[in-house]
Amino acid sequence: MNRLKGQIVAIDSNSHLSLVDVAVGDDVFTATLLETPETADYLKIGSKVTLLFKETEVALAKNLSGLISLRNRIVVTIRSIERGDILSAVRLDYVGNALTSVITARAVDRLQLAVGDQVEALIKANEIALMAGHHDD
Repeated sequence: MNRLKGQIVAIDSNSHLSLVDVAVGDDVFTATLLETPETADYLKIGSKVTLLFKETEVALAKNLSGLISLRNRIVVTIRSIERGDILSAVRLDYVGNALTSVITARAVDRLQLAVGDQVEALIKANEIALMAGHHDD
């Protein structure tokens, strides 16, 4: 599970759903939650949270341009590629944080990924969960 420490900077909600913006360094991530400030005490501007998202929910892109519906786009550097027959684990560095993307081996080949490449990691807002406080485990 990928984990990043951040702080809530904005919340938009209705009676059962929230879009929560979390600052991680200079970037802002958005999470779509089935919670609201009325149902979850930690959903407050300024609260420290840990973002959680699965390795299989991190897509990678090279030379991406134009508009896209994915709100969470971050620049990362490839640190290693553990190639499998079908799937590959691509280890990433995001401003000193270790992240992992699990993509197909075919995608690694098609994108011609190599250690040291800078690429964009993309995560859908509904694939990010939040946990109150900062947690490493």
